[in-house]
Amino acid sequence: MNKLYPCLWFNNNAAEAIAFYREITGEVNILSENPVVTLFELYGSTLMALNGGDVFKPSPAVSYFIYCGGDNDRIELLYSRLQEGGQVRIPLGTYDWSARYAWIEDKYGVNWQLDIDPINNVQKVVPALLFCDEQTALVSEAKAFYTTVFPEHRKLMDYPFPPGAGMPEGALLFTQFQLGNLIFNAMSGGDEQHGFKFTEGNSFVVECDTQDDIDHYWNAFAAGGQESRCGWIKDRFGVWWQIIPSELGQLMNNPQTGHQVSEALMKMNKLDTELLKKAAGQTDE
Repeated sequence: MNKLYPCLWFNNNAAEAIAFYREITGEVNILSENPVVTLFELYGSTLMALNGGDVFKPSPAVSYFIYCGGDNDRIELLYSRLQEGGQVRIPLGTYDWSARYAWIEDKYGVNWQLDIDPINNVQKVVPALLFCDEQTALVSEAKAFYTTVFPEHRKLMDYPFPPGAGMPEGALLFTQFQLGNLIFNAMSGGDEQHGFKFTEGNSFVVECDTQDDIDHYWNAFAAGGQESRCGWIKDRFGVWWQIIPSELGQLMNNPQTGHQVSEALMKMNKLDTELLKKAAGQTDE
């Protein structure tokens, strides 16, 4: 199974942000790090932190649910600390969809949705895609597309708009599905105008074991999407992905040949595993 995880774009303060998340959760584990990229676990879920500068920043169109498993003390603590220097989008309270829920944008621009509900899975941090404004009725279409692109997938739950909501038949208000190893939430912005757009500030990394897998995902997202450099690609809904070989980190972190790999990478749109290995001085026998 190809590994899939979110990437957060930071303005060269990823280490500070990760330290903040560790301080308030006590549940951060560093998997690998270099000056540009850090892989870390938050509540057991893998995320990438990218020191990309001020070119892009995270968008509320992508947020991250933290399911607190019925722990009221945890949700209270996270609500109090995550709003420091940030902003409350939806205050902590009781809503139709949850006994205790809040939406916070932290001081680094990352959006979090806190839910007291225990999720029926070991994954406690779940990325959420918000389809709003001109895309508000596209949740069902997006779910169908993503579960077609990823061979290993599960459809977990659907909540359609109620009758009389003025939405097309079959339009979904909320859905949850799994792509490979990662559960996603997707939701509609309804009839409100939010102005939120998907940006490179939030992307999803697909680590591929073969070049055929890289080709498959790249071609699927390129249809109606937009190719970019270094394995980055925008799909037809505007969501950004990084399609990379699973050994890329090892190749780039090699102190002897990493710079040659980086130079080769910068010249590519879709990544070519063999050319990257050749840049690292590796050749197949």
